[in-house]
Amino acid sequence: MGRRYCGRERRKHMAERVEKVRLTSRNREGVRALYTAAFQKKDRMPFSLMCLMACLPNTEFLCFYDGDTLCGFVYLAKMGNIVFLMFLAVDEKLRSRGLGSRILAHVGRMYPGKKLVVSFERCGVTAADLEERRRRRKFYLENGYGASGYLIRLGAAEQELAVKNGEIRRWELRWFFLVYSCFTLWPRIWRADG
Repeated sequence: MGRRYCGRERRKHMAERVEKVRLTSRNREGVRALYTAAFQKKDRMPFSLMCLMACLPNTEFLCFYDGDTLCGFVYLAKMGNIVFLMFLAVDEKLRSRGLGSRILAHVGRMYPGKKLVVSFERCGVTAADLEERRRRRKFYLENGYGASGYLIRLGAAEQELAVKNGEIRRWELRWFFLVYSCFTLWPRIWRADG
C-alpha cells in the first residue's frame, strides 16, 4: 500500500505547475474542455476571446497542474487595487482535494494586499441547483472571502459579490467594470438588503 499524505505534508510533496493559457498554448484544448464542462453556456464568454484578452496586461488566464494532470484554471481581470476572479474551475474528478483552495492561495500570493473579488449565483432564491450554489458560497467563505453586501447582475443571473482583503464599495465596482471593459459594461449593482 502506498504512503498516504495529509494536510501540509501532502501539499509539500505534490508537484505544482502553473502555465498561462493563450490561443497557441499546448494546454488550450484541455482547458477549453474543462471550461465547457464547468460552466453552463449562458454563463460562458467565448473561449477564443478569453485567450485573446489574456494577452492584455490587465487579464490573467492560468491553468494549474499536479504533475502532468490538468487540475483547474483561473481567469481573472485586474484594475487598480481590484482583482476580479471571473472564472475558477477544478476538474470534477479531482474536486474535494483542496485544489480549488490552492488555486485561490496562489492568486492571493500573486496579488498580496489587493482586493480579491468573486461573484457567484445567489443562494437566497429558489433554484434547481441551490445546493451547488450553497457549496460554492461556502467554499469562498472558507477561503477568506466575506460577503460584500452587494449583488450584481452579470448576464441573466443575479450574483452575490464576495471580497477578500478589505471591503469594496459600489463606486469601486462600477469604476472597475467601466475601465476594464473600455466603457462598454455597466452592470446593475445594488445592496443585498435594499
